[in-house]
Amino acid sequence: MRRLLKLKRNYLLFLFPLSFLLIFIARKSSVFAENIYALRIYKWLSQFVSLITGLVPISLAELLIIFLPIILIILLTRFIIRLIKDKDNRGINAAKGLINILCALSVVVFAFTLLGGLNYYRYNFSYYSNLEVDKYSVEELYGLTKTLAEQANDLRSKVPVVDDNGVFKLSMNNFELAKEANRAMKSLSEEYPVFRGRYAPPKPVLLSSLMSYAEITGIFIPFTMEANVNVDIEDFSIPYTMLHEMAHQRGFMREDEANFIAYLVGIKSGNVEFMYSSTMLALISSGNALYKQNSDMYFEIRSSYSEGVVKDIRAQIEYWTKYEDTVVSTVSNRINDTYLKANAQADGVKSYGRMVDLLLAMYRAELIKEE
Repeated sequence: MRRLLKLKRNYLLFLFPLSFLLIFIARKSSVFAENIYALRIYKWLSQFVSLITGLVPISLAELLIIFLPIILIILLTRFIIRLIKDKDNRGINAAKGLINILCALSVVVFAFTLLGGLNYYRYNFSYYSNLEVDKYSVEELYGLTKTLAEQANDLRSKVPVVDDNGVFKLSMNNFELAKEANRAMKSLSEEYPVFRGRYAPPKPVLLSSLMSYAEITGIFIPFTMEANVNVDIEDFSIPYTMLHEMAHQRGFMREDEANFIAYLVGIKSGNVEFMYSSTMLALISSGNALYKQNSDMYFEIRSSYSEGVVKDIRAQIEYWTKYEDTVVSTVSNRINDTYLKANAQADGVKSYGRMVDLLLAMYRAELIKEE
């Protein structure tokens, strides 16, 4: 027992209760979560980490995910061999192994808490946008969807490149697109100072096709501050996915808000491809919401989609049909749902569709201005 107490790394176990204490404080005080943590500690810490990881053009998080299982298998094998060989100290060695595992978990939990976890308790983005989320009528949802459809049709007619099948195709490669996403986020900071600061460019994932099997379009890894993007998906989805993950990078972790921020950045970017991508994100989200409320209204608007918009949506449906209801996607969705619920998003994966409330708030505010 004394040998166990003398382990130098035991102090790491105190990071567990420290993490829970910070989460408790953030839950009880959004002022602490916003003004002390998000705008100060996290903002500068995230920029420091992303400055380092941004020096490498490929995703360090992807490399970590690939090699971590191998490292764990090697460590586990060494541990088992040691237990077998050292019979006299088998109990002590087993206890040491357990303590080492707990120490490692303690470090991971604390790192996640400090590098982004507390952002789930910060102010809603509506605090900065001055949008009032309220109850809305089906007529307002219809008006929003119709407006978005008109905008999508107009922007689709202006995109510079389509493929042989008439489907939207990006005119930039992935790294050029990442730079444009970075520029767009910085441009938005002129209107919303909360977005000021340095951004590491989003990184294309080399094994993007494997992400599709898990039905993941992008993922923000707080440990490396990298916005990782699945670039195997349909081209029109890639720009807004980059912006969505970059919104997480700036500390807006809720999925509905990240989607809305991606839309906001895209339409204000001045780049037709980004504007179209973000508008399509909003159109599909509001269209799905309208379909659930009144399918007749939805199909009325659906019939007004331009040929190009229809081709892009069909291409997206065909792409994702290949990956629906696989074992990997089912497990991935359950893990993601649990993760979201554990981090103050009670709706779980359903929170991805709640951006419609923010879109409606913006739509209503614009109508009031016109009056």
